[in-house]
Order: sequence, then structure tokens, then C-alpha cells
Amino acid sequence: MFLLLIFKVVGKMSYELLHLATEDEYRAKYIEVYCNFSKLIVTFDGITVKFFPDRFEHAFFESRNWKLSDKSIFSSVRAERMLWIKDTLTDQTAILYQGWDKIEKKYKNRNRVAVVKDDYVVVIWMQSKTTAKFITAYKADNSIGKIQASPAWIP
Repeated sequence: MFLLLIFKVVGKMSYELLHLATEDEYRAKYIEVYCNFSKLIVTFDGITVKFFPDRFEHAFFESRNWKLSDKSIFSSVRAERMLWIKDTLTDQTAILYQGWDKIEKKYKNRNRVAVVKDDYVVVIWMQSKTTAKFITAYKADNSIGKIQASPAWIP
């Protein structure tokens, strides 16, 4: 259950790449920036997004075999874009779409995905009208067409 946002890059968003030496350094940065509940991330439309340490693997690893979804390979491409997550969620030029629920095999309004810079995706799951849980973030270079064809999200 994820809602899809498509964004245009404008204004003050930096979208700078993060270059750290090790997977452990990226993990520590993710926890420092996102998992500290005293520094809440709020979307441009007022939704508080909660981040948890256990989402690190899902967000910054790729599967050796996409059919198995094993998330066994650390992805520097994903990790270098870690700071884009907040920029994406707070970008007020967002176009919102419903995300695909692979269990129910249909689009769901509780699913929300944000896209910037043509193919960068941030996925959140709406827990209520004002809170959501971070699910993942990635370059959707192979699936961006499907994402852009999704139905519009209804607030």
C-alpha cells in the first residue's frame, strides 16, 4: 500500500549526492538524519513521516534476483541519494499518485510514492491522514513509465 508522488524539481531543493566510505557509515547517517523522532520530517502537505532503522536494508539494498526480492546487495546508487528522501517529501511541486498494492493487485490510496529528477522514487505508507511510514527510496529507471501511469492520489 503505497501512494505515488511525481515531483518536478524547482526552488531550493539541493538533491546532492552523499559520498561515504562504508555501508556502516551510510547506516549511521540514515539513523542520524531520519530515525531521530526529535527531528520530524513533514511532507509539503502536512504528513509526518516516521522512519525506522529496519527500513535501511529495504531502502538501500537491491535484490540479486528481483523475483526473489532478497535485498542482498548494498546499493551505493541508492545510498548516495539518501538525502534526497527529505527533499522529495518536502517538495511542494508534487503531483500525487496512488501506489500499487502487490498483495491485493490493485492501486491503493493509502500508498504514496514521490518521484523527482525524472526517476527517483520515495515510497511511504499512509497510517492516517496525518502520519505515514517510510517504506523505501530508489531510482526507478526501469519502472518509471508504470509509476507515471498510476491513478491520481486523493487526499
